[in-house]
Amino acid sequence: MKYLKKILKLILGVLALPAIYLLVSLLLTAITINKNEAGLYTEKEIFLSTNGIHLDIIIPVSEVDNELINGLKMKDEKYLSFGWGDENFYLNTPTWSDLTFKNAFSAMFLKGNTLIHLTRYSEKNPKWTVININEEQLSKLNKYILNAFKFDENGNKIILKNKGYNLNDDFYKAKGSYSIIKTCNSWANSALKTSGLKSCYWTPFDFGIINKYKKQ
Repeated sequence: MKYLKKILKLILGVLALPAIYLLVSLLLTAITINKNEAGLYTEKEIFLSTNGIHLDIIIPVSEVDNELINGLKMKDEKYLSFGWGDENFYLNTPTWSDLTFKNAFSAMFLKGNTLIHLTRYSEKNPKWTVININEEQLSKLNKYILNAFKFDENGNKIILKNKGYNLNDDFYKAKGSYSIIKTCNSWANSALKTSGLKSCYWTPFDFGIINKYKKQ
């Protein structure tokens, strides 16, 4: 009987973990960082996009530093979208219909390699969320994204050839490991926070960041 009680407590503890994670995530998502800076700088614009779960940061090509743009596969696009995430998940889950428990579990709990997902756009999408930004913040954002790339022995960004979903996107090797603490959205949130832009204290979600800019 004593062992049965221990097993039940263990099971209940395991079942409680997702609820605790969700509660803590929502609380930290609600806390706004750099909120006093919001709306003060309107010199330039960047954008956020989401597919409903995954958040990307979009920068006009004219505002991308030479060091960041160097080595990226380019044509005549006007906007570059940067996302960060688990390599296995990115490559094997091109759409949510391809999602499997194995891929989701691997991304959240097993430390694997990560990628930068670069998508190129010729036109601005009206569904993108606008962020006003100044020169200093933009410089910090460029540096943050640049530092997420892995480089080969010659200092070049490492592209995965023929691995993009479409003709307008590519994957590059990235630094770091994906986890339930460092997700694709927490990476984007950290990019904004490090740049002095309005952001969440921490968040694994896309909506927390998007909501902070809806009334900008």
